[in-house]
Amino acid sequence: MTRAGTILANTFLVAIYVFLLAPILVVVLASFNAGNFLTFPPQGLSLRWFLVFLDNEVFLRAIRFSAILAVTATAISLVIGTLAALYYVRHAGRDRDIVHLGMLLPLLLPEILTAIALLFFFYEIGVGTRHYLALLTGHVLMTLPFVFLNVTTSLQGLDPTTELAARSLVASRWRAFRRITLPLAKPGIISGGLFAFIISFDTFGISFMLKGTGTAPLPIQLYDYLRFNFTPEAAAVSTFSILLSLVVIVVSDRLLGLQVKRF
Repeated sequence: MTRAGTILANTFLVAIYVFLLAPILVVVLASFNAGNFLTFPPQGLSLRWFLVFLDNEVFLRAIRFSAILAVTATAISLVIGTLAALYYVRHAGRDRDIVHLGMLLPLLLPEILTAIALLFFFYEIGVGTRHYLALLTGHVLMTLPFVFLNVTTSLQGLDPTTELAARSLVASRWRAFRRITLPLAKPGIISGGLFAFIISFDTFGISFMLKGTGTAPLPIQLYDYLRFNFTPEAAAVSTFSILLSLVVIVVSDRLLGLQVKRF
């Protein structure tokens, strides 16, 4: 590639990053606004809206609810997605395409259609949105494909004779899976879990349609707040959500990434 081509490619790459990161930067800067309204550029710099946010029990309760919901949905998706990936890679046979399509269907359909279908289903069985189960099911459906894809990618690169060798050395099926297959699939499980947590924590459509009375995840609570208020507190809450996602990624990479490299 010529020098001019390299400069053009790098310029194009920088433009893409600016396009993707500029909205996030605007939100973060707006959260430090010293004024009384959500405007950009900020009218001075201040931490006052972070203090207001940290004193707002409604938002803090929404964050706790979203975190618990995301952890629960991620745990369920990890179990189901890992088992589905094992079946897909090793035992699906002629049904591989059907299994693959079924697991990815929530990604292929618009999120709002999935939410409406679940809403009708739970009302038909007499549960409605009064029960936490409806919201949890929706979040599992939205996060499951990401776990399945990441674990499948890890398992497809494994040599199946490795586990067979362990079985030939009198290891039980469970011990061979726990000592051989699971550690080798660990990168996909970790990355799938990270995707699942972040998507569950930030998803809007499913939460909006399936939330029960008195239980609002953070994106819904933020949406309701902006309907009647337009203060920088909303930007402060958004900044906290962005930082939480970054912390989850960095901490997981530092604590679990090192463990992955050992296997």
